Amino acid sequence: MNNLTQRFISLGAFMMALSVSIGAFGAHALKASFDAYSQAIFNTAVTYQFYHALGLLAIAFVLHVKQNSKIKIAGYLMLGSIFIFSGSLYILAISGIKWLGAITPIGGTGFVIAWILLIFGVRENQ
Repeated sequence: MNNLTQRFISLGAFMMALSVSIGAFGAHALKASFDAYSQAIFNTAVTYQFYHALGLLAIAFVLHVKQNSKIKIAGYLMLGSIFIFSGSLYILAISGIKWLGAITPIGGTGFVIAWILLIFGVRENQ
């Protein structure tokens, strides 16, 4: 297994463990301080982090079979988009800083582009 595949598997697994931990923290330690709006935002951040951590694992396994630049870029973009999308929502839910909601779609767009890059990367002939 090459280094990049190992890196994406490790990062994907770490992001999954982190999403479970953050979700539990939000459900227990922060629950009393959240209103319904903040709780929904926090839950959305956890959910998207978890799903896209799974996506990062999928990209790692695809890279193990087929390597090209589109798949590599998809992996890095998926990772960065987790930080932008979920990170902005976590901060918004905890702090109430509304303008952070304007940053979230950048991460969402990154997710979409990463998935599309994965499609083209898999379909690309070498």
